Amino acid sequence: MRKLPPLNSVRAFEAAARHASFTKAAKELFVTHGAISKQVAVLESWLSTPLFNRSQSQVSLTEAGRAYLAAVTPALDRISVTSMQLLDKSESTSLRINAPPTFTMRWLIPRISAFQRKHTGVEVKLTTSTAPVNFEESGYDIAIRGAHQPLPGVVSVPFMTETIVPICHPDLVEGGRLKTPADLSLHTLISYNTEPVSWADWWRLVDTPQPAPTNTLQFEQMYFALQAAAEGLGVVLVPLFLVADDIISDRLCAPFGITFARQRQYFANSATSLNPSPVIENFREWLLKEGQDTERSIDQLARSMV
Repeated sequence: MRKLPPLNSVRAFEAAARHASFTKAAKELFVTHGAISKQVAVLESWLSTPLFNRSQSQVSLTEAGRAYLAAVTPALDRISVTSMQLLDKSESTSLRINAPPTFTMRWLIPRISAFQRKHTGVEVKLTTSTAPVNFEESGYDIAIRGAHQPLPGVVSVPFMTETIVPICHPDLVEGGRLKTPADLSLHTLISYNTEPVSWADWWRLVDTPQPAPTNTLQFEQMYFALQAAAEGLGVVLVPLFLVADDIISDRLCAPFGITFARQRQYFANSATSLNPSPVIENFREWLLKEGQDTERSIDQLARSMV
């Protein structure tokens, strides 16, 4: 028999830890600051372990809290994705969306409820993949992919610009240990199989010979590479919009700002049709608005890093 902690408390802890703020967690979960504090206290009591260091102005994770967050976040993400895939409300219209896993977990899922509230008659079905788009064999209505050019043979609508920069834990830049790209030779470079920009590509962009790094780490998916960077294991190239909240809360940093950045677009791809579905058109319009909001937030963040 599984011995599980109070799941409402786990959810409250994960939101508070992710935002490094009880107030922001309360806003995300539509509860009060006091409710978040109480639920976190319940979980700490259940675990017999403090998860946060508390002061009047801020909260920060203890070592146990950081370890717990690293396990809880991917578990909740998997539950969320699987639940949305299995959800069957017998509604009149369905929309089948396929997108990359990390994009889905860190950007799409936190926003999709806004689309559902506006279009209550639409059943959203989410799947994840980075495979080439094939509408004849896939069974999805919209495939979201990052690319430098629109996909040929389909309706490919750009909705957001992706800015890709080196990201690391703030501890790696303390004491001036990471001021210029050349300093990366002293650090572990983290890579992943699905990366949109390789380190070799990035070095060509900055017009600097690629030095031999001290160490390298290779992962299959971006999510695991990003988690490794969050643990201070090295530097990784990831889209800025996926880590904006982490940078604002000082859990991660962009040591070079956006001075050395690669960009590409995110596209909402759908099959060519003379009579496009209104649901697909509505979702594309919603994606465009959300993408523009994200770009504005990234612009503000970029200005703050200058």
